[in-house]
Amino acid sequence: MLEIKNLIKKYGKFTALDNLNLEINKGEIFGFVGPNGAGKTTTMRIIAGLLKANSGIVNVDGVDARTNPKGLKNKIGYMPDFFGVYDNLKALEYMEFYASIYGIVGNKARQLCLELMDLVRLSDHTENYVDEMSRGMKQRLCLARSLVHDPELLILDEPASGLDPRARFEMKEILRELHNKGKTILISSHILPELAQLCSSIGVIEKGRMVVCGTVEEILSAKAAASPIIMKFTEGQDKAVEVLKQNNLVQNIVIRDNSVSILFKGSETEVAGILAAMIQNGAMLSSFTREESSLESLFMQITTKEE
Repeated sequence: MLEIKNLIKKYGKFTALDNLNLEINKGEIFGFVGPNGAGKTTTMRIIAGLLKANSGIVNVDGVDARTNPKGLKNKIGYMPDFFGVYDNLKALEYMEFYASIYGIVGNKARQLCLELMDLVRLSDHTENYVDEMSRGMKQRLCLARSLVHDPELLILDEPASGLDPRARFEMKEILRELHNKGKTILISSHILPELAQLCSSIGVIEKGRMVVCGTVEEILSAKAAASPIIMKFTEGQDKAVEVLKQNNLVQNIVIRDNSVSILFKGSETEVAGILAAMIQNGAMLSSFTREESSLESLFMQITTKEE
């Protein structure tokens, strides 16, 4: 469905995308993960035809994004991370305006827009003014707007940004329903636990390059060592931290009250060694456990140098 090869995008001397490669199969929900400034939004805007790459290939279901932008726009629906609304327009009028852009007017447009608003749980708000809606409602309305031309690929940039837990749950359920209807979805988000539940595959991007890509299960299995070690102390925590700072295998030390969290790239034997070194230095531990492997711990391991 989506194929990206050797994609390069530069802003002056800054390289936003550095030979990025990505492939998404038809029917997938693909999670796009990375720290701020990694290149996620730039990639999405290039796929949507809103930015031109310096070089590389973007192919959407056989359509070359660089040479056939009109054909591309019929294939994709794009939901940006920030979007404007039109004052003094009711929600249904807003939808019908976007339908008219694709040549859908009259009763056909009204029926389509009502169906889409029902899909995103807004059927009771057709007469609400858009600028008076909650953020969650606006996000769902923007999603409905991106569906008016029945695109095959949805590109969603932080669709749950700023939403409360209930609104995020509603958005997640809508995306699952769209997936069941056969849509291919590329979604970026910083809410990693929900992304792990929703997506069939994940790609982690850093400094414009794809660092790791695959199914959630494959990635977590291969990166089990990414799980942080959590230590709690009754006394001598400062002495333990001194030991940890001197060990080259220890990364990303996080101190919270009477506990310390670390990423440790050594073997189990080396874990035992650092535990013994802390005790010998006067630290008194009450617990020493490794967290269950998760997308968050993987993200921290991959981006720790940048942080």
